[in-house]
Amino acid sequence: MRFAPFLLTRQKLPSHVLSDIPGTVRFELQNSGFAQRVGPGASVAIGVGSRGIANIDIIVRTVVEWWKEQGAKPFIFPAMGSHGAATATGQAEVLAKYGITETNMGCPIRSALNVVNLGTTPEGIDVVMDRLAFQSGAVMMCSRVKWHTDFEGKLESGLFKMMAIGLGKFAGAQRYHTHGYRLGLEAVIRSVGRQVIASGKILGGLAILEDGNHETGHVEAVPASTMEQREEELLVQVKSWMPRIPLQDLDLLIVNQLGKNISGAGMDPKVINRTVYGDYNPWPYAPRVGRVFLREIHPMSYGNAVGLGMSDIANSRVIKGMKKKPTYVNGLTSGAMASIRIPVHFPTDRECLKQIWRTVGVMEPSQLKIGWIRNSQDLTVMAFTENLRGELEANPMVEILEQPRELEFDGKGDLINWLA
Repeated sequence: MRFAPFLLTRQKLPSHVLSDIPGTVRFELQNSGFAQRVGPGASVAIGVGSRGIANIDIIVRTVVEWWKEQGAKPFIFPAMGSHGAATATGQAEVLAKYGITETNMGCPIRSALNVVNLGTTPEGIDVVMDRLAFQSGAVMMCSRVKWHTDFEGKLESGLFKMMAIGLGKFAGAQRYHTHGYRLGLEAVIRSVGRQVIASGKILGGLAILEDGNHETGHVEAVPASTMEQREEELLVQVKSWMPRIPLQDLDLLIVNQLGKNISGAGMDPKVINRTVYGDYNPWPYAPRVGRVFLREIHPMSYGNAVGLGMSDIANSRVIKGMKKKPTYVNGLTSGAMASIRIPVHFPTDRECLKQIWRTVGVMEPSQLKIGWIRNSQDLTVMAFTENLRGELEANPMVEILEQPRELEFDGKGDLINWLA
């Protein structure tokens, strides 16, 4: 089993990093009109989700401090549907892992799964909302706007999705995904989001956009009255920053890590060209990928291995590291059953590569076109087999860092990681 030598590369993605995140957050809130809608001493519920958003602790702490300066009494609540194993304690623990604790934020963190009913949408969807948030004086969300892992639309992941699945807690997440199977998830997010806004409880939200380097590139306070239209515009903007694997065709993609902190699907389907429903190569802007080899679960995923079913083969440590409860709850709630299937697995990377290379229709291992990435969020430093040199050199955004080198394995038969 001798593959072509590998080239270590760096993709030079445009930077849109904000130089002063707290200052920008304060400026946006000051000009949002939010404070004028909240009386002195009123409580403000700040919804925060479960994604690994860059600088989320800095952003949320600044939001809390600003509300205190306005004379309000802010508190934070988890807005994350079924994540954290769909328990109040688990969801508070997810926030804590991102540094969002009462000590760090300087305000209470209130986590519960109880909801109140907000009525039924014209599409027949019963809408619910976190009870603690509903009982507050007003609600705002802190949410990243980005492409959704499971579908393509004008409104995907962001403030509207948080108002639906996040504020709906576990009860809402279950019913909305069920309706999504029939109506489409974008239609459900719009319908539920409008109903939540009609409750009069939502001030708006702080939209967070990240550039292709996973850096905070834009933050914007968006009032509830213009949220649907403005989020569509922000989605177009952030999609233009979306990082991609800079090639057209790969026989095999090696992925070091999967994790909920990386993507809601564990591995971004629009990067690895899969869907959480088991489809191969549906996205025209991603390379055709023959097979996916998954090596491990990111420590910050804390055993949630949703997305492992999108791999064709995995190191056995992925299966050993999977915690069934959070993985199964997440997959069952979203209805993405294929994403939690256990793939073929072997105890070493060498054995995985030995078994998978023959399945892609190439007669000699040295002919395989292979890519190797850290994870689907970090597409800066990557490695590719030398038979892809021509395509790499033709791309002005790609720099080849060193001379070709052979794959190396340690004494246990696992890859020596050049991408660390």
